[in-house]
Amino acid sequence: MHAILREAVAAGASDIHVHAGATLRRRRNGVLEELPGGPLAPARTDAMLRAIQTPEQLARFDADGQLDFAYTLPGVARFRVNVYRQQRGLDGVFRAIPDHPPSLEELGLPSSLARLTNYHQGMVLVTGPAGCGKSSTMAALLNLVNEERSEHILTIEDPIETLHGSKRCQVNQRQVRAHTGSFARALRAALREDPDVIAIGELRDLETISLALTAAETGHFVLGTLHTSSTIRTIDRLIGVFPPDQQGQVRTMLSESLRAVVSQRLVAKADGSGRVPALEVLMVNKAVSNLIRENKTFQIRSILQTGAAQGMCLLDGSLESLVKQGVVTREEARRHAEEPKRFGGTEA
Repeated sequence: MHAILREAVAAGASDIHVHAGATLRRRRNGVLEELPGGPLAPARTDAMLRAIQTPEQLARFDADGQLDFAYTLPGVARFRVNVYRQQRGLDGVFRAIPDHPPSLEELGLPSSLARLTNYHQGMVLVTGPAGCGKSSTMAALLNLVNEERSEHILTIEDPIETLHGSKRCQVNQRQVRAHTGSFARALRAALREDPDVIAIGELRDLETISLALTAAETGHFVLGTLHTSSTIRTIDRLIGVFPPDQQGQVRTMLSESLRAVVSQRLVAKADGSGRVPALEVLMVNKAVSNLIRENKTFQIRSILQTGAAQGMCLLDGSLESLVKQGVVTREEARRHAEEPKRFGGTEA
């Protein structure tokens, strides 16, 4: 297993797929590639994937049939791992994680996002589909806080991905199931642990979202991620998980505590050298706050269109800028656009 991971990282792969009865695959620049060597026998994948788990992890895996955990290969990389049982046997997917907190520049993100770390209270969310770099963006923002402020940062993750050493801040990282029973349970405890900054790996359910809003409302700076495809859908999703009779109160809480939403996609570069983030950025000003409170989120789009001076942009505007710079093709931009017609027909 170590040799497979080492070779994949050296080749620049972001993900490594190990499937019983199938050929090894790796994902590079968003494309899943088949590797030479033929199908892996189920007995071999079983042995490889069990060998990298601790006895405690094996017990949880055997009980649940699936497991998320982090695995470090010294001198190579750290990996977020999902192991699961399927019809043919055991499968595993490994996501390579940088061995240090990335910078905004390393991620290809604009330096203007650094302003999001100026908040000392309220909520900033990073959203997008799976594999779009949400965790890396949040890690870069946390690292800026860690370098520039003297505060207590508490992260709640499943599993812990990027390791943050304490710089100017005191950083404590908790992992769901290893250190706490759930995101919600850790968040309830966090309010008694004197944090200034709380980073939540994923806002998955009503209880976690409710506690995160309470933390943001009571003087904490909360960073979190969601699997949503736009800034406006993020707001609607946060409100929509609550019963109808609670949504009015949640709109009020969100209008007062939400500071910004960054929604991102990773799009292929025109030269084939990798992928680059395309962003939609919503800064919550008084007008946006009023629209959230009044249940008129559909009108936020017009503010995004005219809010460049405040650091806002629509996803399609970001894609158009990348096309004009020659970084991505018009065809690739059209694949990811909210309004594909904006990018014309076929590539010239």
